[in-house]
Amino acid sequence: MVSSAFAVLSLVSAAAAEFHVVRHVSHTPRALEPAVIPPAEFVVPITSTAPRRQSKKTNLASLRKKLSPTGNTAVLEGADLDQEYLTDVTIGGQTFTAIVDTGSSDTWLIKKNFRCFNLTGFPEDTETCGFGSEGFDTAASPTFKNFPNVSFNISYGDGEFLSGPVGFDTVSVGGLAVTQQEIGTPDFAAWNGDGVNSGLIGLAYASLTSVFNTTDPTKASRANHIPYDPFFFTAVKRGAVKNPFFSLALNRGPLLVNVTEDKNLGFLAFGGMPPVALDDKTAVTVPVQGYSATDGNPTSAPDPNAVFFYYTADVEGYTFPGSTKLNTKNNNTILDSGTTLNYLPSAVAEAYNAQFVPKATFDEESGLYFVDCKAKVPPFSVKLGGKSFPIDARDQILLGGTDDDGKPICISGTQSGGEDTPENVFILGDVFLHNVVSTFDIKANEMTVTRRKKY
Repeated sequence: MVSSAFAVLSLVSAAAAEFHVVRHVSHTPRALEPAVIPPAEFVVPITSTAPRRQSKKTNLASLRKKLSPTGNTAVLEGADLDQEYLTDVTIGGQTFTAIVDTGSSDTWLIKKNFRCFNLTGFPEDTETCGFGSEGFDTAASPTFKNFPNVSFNISYGDGEFLSGPVGFDTVSVGGLAVTQQEIGTPDFAAWNGDGVNSGLIGLAYASLTSVFNTTDPTKASRANHIPYDPFFFTAVKRGAVKNPFFSLALNRGPLLVNVTEDKNLGFLAFGGMPPVALDDKTAVTVPVQGYSATDGNPTSAPDPNAVFFYYTADVEGYTFPGSTKLNTKNNNTILDSGTTLNYLPSAVAEAYNAQFVPKATFDEESGLYFVDCKAKVPPFSVKLGGKSFPIDARDQILLGGTDDDGKPICISGTQSGGEDTPENVFILGDVFLHNVVSTFDIKANEMTVTRRKKY
């Protein structure tokens, strides 16, 4: 277990040479001049965090299954300590706390009088599902309209599911209001909730939405999938916001098992930049990678048939102290606000974690690198569009609980995401995102990454 992992920690000296991981086969897209991004029109503070959904891993796994001819994919488990950021959303005049997620697309709220089930399908009290409210009362909303003969349906490999009606209503986030926005209002749920959030604000592409042309959730399939415009995409099409991009500034905070209430966890901004200090000299705009409709591989080349799912970046390399040079082949890397840790190719994670003083150790049972909570952190940077973005040392050691003696246990912020194969999905999570403002242009399918000043 964890204690045995710490027992083998030993002091080592980090080599002085630079260890630069680069891609073996480069299809690096053109680097664009950094976009000029004005201050945002609408800004909402992020005020709390909650444990990452166990089901998030199956969202990522489904990415390859949607397009890959073989359907093969490597499932990224993620750590139990991953966190998700929450903010307030008002729908039909009722306000709820919801997850802010760049890794999914639906806006949904659990419906009042929903039925709760456990992960084996047996009915339970509603408290078992762990939502933060009694649910959205569609009957009390003067603007709600039902969408007949369709259903909202998500099923996950771990047994969680959400299903129920679909409707249209006024959705407001941070003052940005969209009328007649399509939303899910599931009334059947098997859910491992956090006791705070009642739904989700999905910010990714329409291909990941979950509405189907059937009222029977067992018959939901790709054949009757009805993609629709997610909240921010609707706002742009309707002219509710001047500029077609949104930004995230996620502040680092205490990583706790329980929900953390904190009024300074960052901002979700629509139409421009959030009110945080920036280092404008380190900024780059790069294309979002779509996925080829023929082989399912990520592509940055102009492709009118490319399908967009997540905000996938072409990472050119990683730099940190060491003495050897590695090549990486895969570049299926997404920027995900719902994942705390960085999950990189296993060879990269292994080489980097060996540079901590004392070096990190890998625990086979948990699949995580553990590190002395007071270890010396080696520098680490991510290269995008020809520019390097360093990660603050404070993001590379995270509190992971206590051992049997009550002593704190820490994990590395950079973990193994599996072997460097085309089927695998890697993640730049909050460990990276704490150090930048990430801006996503949904019309041009580009993302701008801007380094934040030290805070």
